[in-house]
Amino acid sequence: MRIDPYSLELFISVVQEGSIARAAGRNHIAASALSRRIADLESAMGVALLIRSSSGVELTEAGRHAFARAVSVHDQLQSLAREVQSLSGQVAGFVRLSANASAIVGFLPERLKAFQAHYPLVRIALTEQITDEVIRSCMDDRADVGISAGTKTPSGLESWHFADDPLMVVLPRDHELAAIEAPTFSNVIRFPLVALQAGGSLDQIIKERADAARTPLKLSVTVNSFDAQCRMVEAGLGIGIVPTSAASAFAGSHAFVRRPLDETWATGRTLRVHALRKSSRLKAVQALIDALTQPADYPPG
Repeated sequence: MRIDPYSLELFISVVQEGSIARAAGRNHIAASALSRRIADLESAMGVALLIRSSSGVELTEAGRHAFARAVSVHDQLQSLAREVQSLSGQVAGFVRLSANASAIVGFLPERLKAFQAHYPLVRIALTEQITDEVIRSCMDDRADVGISAGTKTPSGLESWHFADDPLMVVLPRDHELAAIEAPTFSNVIRFPLVALQAGGSLDQIIKERADAARTPLKLSVTVNSFDAQCRMVEAGLGIGIVPTSAASAFAGSHAFVRRPLDETWATGRTLRVHALRKSSRLKAVQALIDALTQPADYPPG
């Protein structure tokens, strides 16, 4: 009987998510491939582990026993990896990094290039997520390291400053707000906005501030990326509120005017590094945390 650790990990995810589809999304694998993995695992054990229905999955009696043992085996394998790497003089291994779009667009390319120049044996799997998902991934130990917009940090996480990334207003050159050096939020929401994906930290804070001002937002269009947002602004469909990192990357041409948003919550926006609070970490994970929490020009190692 052959049972591989990855199938056990997928089985654990299915049970925790209560759904093959959700577990597939969590592990970045096709649902059909995950389903085959579970079927192969059941075949290897000679017993059904899950009861499948249109509403999700439930554990059979054998499945409950298998789940408890699978979690124990998975934890032992993780512990084995930590122990082996702690005995090695090399910093090597695989690090799961989850980050929001601001971090990926504005900061990570150069930081990761410098990190990998010092630690060529470390492989990084980078996943883009919105801030809430970054936090959940770290809390669930699905990400070794996370970077998100500054938010209240759950007690189970450690958190460090990563970068300042204040908000800016991006608008066409002929827009009337272009004459104001630092428009306020009340100035901005008088005009149609090109909004960013619902559910993200930026979307949430803009809606919260509009509610506090008791002023409905005028949304002309909603998009899923900063580059699309800036293109819509360039086409004259509205103005945008974006992090400085995104404005620098996508609104640097002469077609745009960029202005700082004159609000304390906008100028004080930061990005933070998160990691699950642990007594010890893999050397590669700790090395990445150290590199990300040092000044950008500080050499890692």
